[in-house]
Amino acid sequence: MLFTIKSIYFVFQSTFIMSDQDYLKDISEIKNLMNKSSRFISLSGLSGILAGIYALVGAAVAYWLVAEYSYGRLLLDGKVFNLVLLDLFLIAFFSVVTGIFLTTRKAKKNGENFWDASSKRLLFNFLIPLATGGIYILIILNQHKYGQTAALMLIFYGLALVNASKYSIGDIRYLGFIQIALGLICALYPGYGFWLWTLGFGVMHIVYGTWMHFKYDAK
Repeated sequence: MLFTIKSIYFVFQSTFIMSDQDYLKDISEIKNLMNKSSRFISLSGLSGILAGIYALVGAAVAYWLVAEYSYGRLLLDGKVFNLVLLDLFLIAFFSVVTGIFLTTRKAKKNGENFWDASSKRLLFNFLIPLATGGIYILIILNQHKYGQTAALMLIFYGLALVNASKYSIGDIRYLGFIQIALGLICALYPGYGFWLWTLGFGVMHIVYGTWMHFKYDAK
């Protein structure tokens, strides 16, 4: 009789534990589904690495142009300045194209749709601070005030990353915080703007992209 009671108790306890484990498993699956429906999580770490490399190459080209043809001074209405602007455009262009290509490939691999409600929310919230900053920078450049350009680029880009992190992998907000901090330092020491820009857009992208690649993509 005692054996039977113990057996019943053991079965009841096992059933309760299994039910509890199933319940936790169901909650975890529901949470994952909600994250996938509200967040775009197929960002590629490799695209961050390549964006950083593009920035370093572009920075080297800009440095060479200014040192070789502008005697170390960048004039707003000069030919070298226009070439530097073209250099920045090419960095942004190749970074965006590479990011779209690698992210689309990763999304297909994960069985996700690249252009859905979550990716639209991500893009919209990323572009609000970025477009605002871009327009503001163009305004002050037109006023021949370009001493804080590098600082503003870092700050507004960092704000864009932080704002978009709510709709993607939350870890990108840390890169955003770093960019904002570098931008503020750059505002204090505008003479180091070139090097801080290179550190933010070049080195930090490579570090971040490598970390994200091994944390998410390599699994």
